This record gives sequence, C-alpha cells and structure tokens, in this order.
Amino acid sequence: MPDLPLGDLLELDRRHVWHPYGPMPGRQEPLVVESASGVRLRLADGSGELIDGMSSWWSAIHGYNHPVLNEAVRGQLGRMSHVMFGGLTHEPAVALAKRLVDISPEGLEHVFLTDSGSVSVEVAVKMCLQHWRSLGRPEKRRMLTWRGGYHGDTWQPMSVCDPKGGMHELWQGALPVQVFADAPPAAYEEAYADHLRELIERHAGELAAVIVEPVVQGAGGMRFHSPAYLRVLREACDAHDVLLVFDEIATGFGRTGALFAADHAGVTPDVMCVGKAMTGGYLTMAATLCTSRVADGISRGEVPVLAHGPTFMGNPLAAAVAGASIDLLLGQDWPTEVKRIETGLREGLAEAEALPGVREVRVLGAIGVVQLEHPVDMEAATRAAVREGVWLRPFRDLIYTMPPFITGDDDVAQVARAVCAAAREG
Repeated sequence: MPDLPLGDLLELDRRHVWHPYGPMPGRQEPLVVESASGVRLRLADGSGELIDGMSSWWSAIHGYNHPVLNEAVRGQLGRMSHVMFGGLTHEPAVALAKRLVDISPEGLEHVFLTDSGSVSVEVAVKMCLQHWRSLGRPEKRRMLTWRGGYHGDTWQPMSVCDPKGGMHELWQGALPVQVFADAPPAAYEEAYADHLRELIERHAGELAAVIVEPVVQGAGGMRFHSPAYLRVLREACDAHDVLLVFDEIATGFGRTGALFAADHAGVTPDVMCVGKAMTGGYLTMAATLCTSRVADGISRGEVPVLAHGPTFMGNPLAAAVAGASIDLLLGQDWPTEVKRIETGLREGLAEAEALPGVREVRVLGAIGVVQLEHPVDMEAATRAAVREGVWLRPFRDLIYTMPPFITGDDDVAQVARAVCAAAREG
C-alpha cells in the first residue's frame, strides 16, 4: 500500500483497527508515529518528536533503532526468519535458553519459549496444574495470589488478576475461581505475613501454586512491596507442598534495580515468567522457566509432555534479538544507569507531592509513579504530557513512567516535568 495522507490513515485506523482496551470504531484519535530513534518518537504530522516515557509498555529498554539490535535482526534474517520448533531446533533459541538459565535465580533450569507475556503465564499455570495431576494429585488445581495484581489478558492470567475494580471484572462467573490474599503492604508487617501463611496452610490441599508479581505490581496499580514477603511465600509454599510462581514480565531485566525482582529477596521460585524487555522491544517473545522438580513431575504423568506449542515458538528472529538485547544489557553498567534514572525521577517528581489531588508519589529503579486521589482524565493528562514533549499513557488513578535505560539526565528531568504537568491537569 502506498503512503497514505495522514487524514486517510487516521480514518482507516478509526474504522478498522482495534486498539488496546479501546472501543470499535475508535473514539479517540491516536498520534501517528512515523519513526523512532534513541528515546524519541517522531510524529507523522510534522509536529516534532516525543520522548517515550513508557519504553513502549516497558519493553524498549535500549531505546529505538539501536545499531546492535538492528544488526542482530539483519544477521539472523539472512539465515532464516522462522522454522517450526516441533522436531527442529536452532542456535538462537538454544543460546537464548542457556543465557536465561545462567542469569536467572539458581535452580531454574528449563525454558519454554512463548510468543507473549500473557501466554507465558498461561504456560506457567499449565505447568503447575499438570505437575500435580501427573503426581496423582489432580485436586491441587487452584492458584493463590494477592489483590492488586495483573498477569495478562488471556484466560488463566485473567483469573489471577485482581477480581475487583480491575479490567477483568466482566468475566467473573466464567473464570476459574482462585484464592486471593489481601494486597501486600509496602512495608513489611508480620501480621500480613501471618495472613499469607494462614491462607496457604488452609488451602494447601487444593493449591497448585502461588503466583505473584515480585516487589512491583504492574498494571494492577503500580504498587511496591517489601521483598521480605517473597521469602515468606517461599517458606510457606515449601512447608505445605505448594509451587511458587513469579511473574517477572514487567520487572525482569533490571527495571527495579536488580536484574530480576526475585534477586532483591534471594529467592528462587519454582516457575518464573519473563517477557517485555527480553527482546528490547523489537519482537514479541517471552519465556517460562521452571525447576527440574516441576519438569520431572510433568514427565512422570500419563501424558508425559507439556501439551503446548505455539506456531512461532522459538522464533529465530526474536531469539536472536533477545540474546543480543540481554548481552547489550549485561555488557554495560546497567545498575548505575538505572540508579541514575531513579535519582532523577525522585528529584523531578518531588514537586508532585505538593500538588492538589495527589495521593502518593513513589519511585523504585527506573519506575516513577504519581497516584491521584481520583480517576485520571486520560485525554487531559496525555495532552499535558505531549505539550511537555513526552509520551505517557496514564490509567485508572495513575500517571507513571518507565523510561528506557538510555534516557539521559536532561530527558529524565523532562519526563518528570511531564508527569507533574499531567498530574496537575489530569
């Protein structure tokens, strides 16, 4: 299709393109991005560029059009763009799996490559259910999680998202009914730890696993909690023969200041999901890692295979760029860069604490959050950020940023100003 006039493109978009969490036909006119480089998105209407304060939903940690990642894709494209993973294998996928095993918490030895974060959670739940079924305990088929969580938009992930006030409340009555603990407090409280222990003990006979987002709850509310709760969960799960799953799709690859959020607690889960930043935002790919205990349990069953196999599983292009992205991250002093961004966000968002209507400001690693006392006016808040030259995507009562790790100090300050402007007008 030849280049379309901007007006025609937007009209076709409105009629035919269903955007995330949007109606059809569309009611809000999106900004059209012509190209992207570094941390900037160039707009097609000629109005200029915006700093991407979202890392394209937390994935583009190295920014855009990065020469190392571009070359990884080009090099792999010259060999093969895809080959089925059933009965075949290839170096990019094997090398990526080994790399993930090497850098993840000790004990995670096996890697199932999936095509999105939500599917990696589906696979994690399936692993846990099949593990117990294979061991002759099919009654262990429920999941326990805490409120305020978000794990994706496919079926099993929706069932472990917060059932009240979340995006998936519509599906109550159809989804599997899981066990929910109260939302975790920010600081460690022994009474809350006892609450977790009691729930796990009470439901142990029917629980396949506990699944949580470690340290940071993402799209469920951008809340932070003490890493000590992860140790409580590990100890309680071990005591009552329950598996433990960490959803590190949002937190993995340095976002919280540790390579994985589990590292803050020194805990290894039985299953761990990663995605988003794994490919540096270039292609869709995620992974579900598990321990030998989980894999061995599945292999003992009447059906000794994990019955899951996406068409594009292990896609060579995605695996090649994922490996390059991880090498690029680990080949630099990424902790210092994340700490630098954290410092800049703390300084820049301090003024938001005094703004009317602001409930709380919180910063951890390369994450900055302003929580309002009321639902955000998304259109007004987005316009305010765009006027400051920054792209943000507020939701519910939150205006937040997760900028690429390459964002310079001046740009971090500009992002913080945009967050404050959005908080004033949203």
